[in-house]
Amino acid sequence: MAVKGRHFRGLSRKSSNSTLLFAVFIGFSFFVLILLAFGIFSIPFTSRGSRKVHDLSSIAHNAAGRRDDDGGRGDEWAELISWEPRAVVYHNFLSKEECEYLINLGKPHMKKSTVVDSATGKSTDSRVRTSSGTFLARGQDKVVRTIEKRIADFTFIPVEHGEGLQILHYEVGQKYEPHYDYFSDEFNTQNGGQRIATVLMYLSDVEEGGETVFPAAQGNFSAVPWWNELSECGKGGLSVKPKMGDALLFWSMKPDATLDPSSLHGGCAVIKGNKWSSTKWMRVHEYNI
Repeated sequence: MAVKGRHFRGLSRKSSNSTLLFAVFIGFSFFVLILLAFGIFSIPFTSRGSRKVHDLSSIAHNAAGRRDDDGGRGDEWAELISWEPRAVVYHNFLSKEECEYLINLGKPHMKKSTVVDSATGKSTDSRVRTSSGTFLARGQDKVVRTIEKRIADFTFIPVEHGEGLQILHYEVGQKYEPHYDYFSDEFNTQNGGQRIATVLMYLSDVEEGGETVFPAAQGNFSAVPWWNELSECGKGGLSVKPKMGDALLFWSMKPDATLDPSSLHGGCAVIKGNKWSSTKWMRVHEYNI
């Protein structure tokens, strides 16, 4: 009798556990239905084959919404603009105050921009880059550290893998011819390895021109919503129009760690206004400064 009693109590416990799990499932399902009803949660749905890989006409506004701790940046959302190269625009990545802070930090130290000589690995003057610029030390102050931490969170690349921020200024007529951010020499990869990705932050609006253009990108360029706002240079490839606070992330290397030739990019000449930007280059390994 004792054995039968223990067996009966075991069955009761199993039955109770099953009842509890079923009740939890019903409760969770009811909770999800409430979220769906109020529009707080949504289930994404796409028909197989309904979207082309390079169809940019279906760009969506994925709003994260306002947060009390957003530092005045407002409505933040990410926009995938290309798979070749892999490129994403993070809207309102910086606040107006942060943009002005970086501009004022760099202004007193601006010098003519240089390019890297692939033969020697050293910086040299060139007509392909006519802007002025300066470098900030990594972790230079609290504001810079905050921005660098935000970049690391956005890219999933540690702060220690990043070079110092570069502040750039383009006046009317100034430009940067199409180029790669990755290196073709061995000298510049000794510290930190190859450049894997770039975050380009726009610190000002530009009235006309000044776009970042990817002439080797794959896609239907004219399908982007801002096509009619682009200069002739901007229409020469996939382009991003500068907007204060936005950040453009693009990858110079593919997921298989090979260099990506579609990451060829340039800065169109400013036609009207001024262009201020800040660049963060990130390496495969830790970059020692």
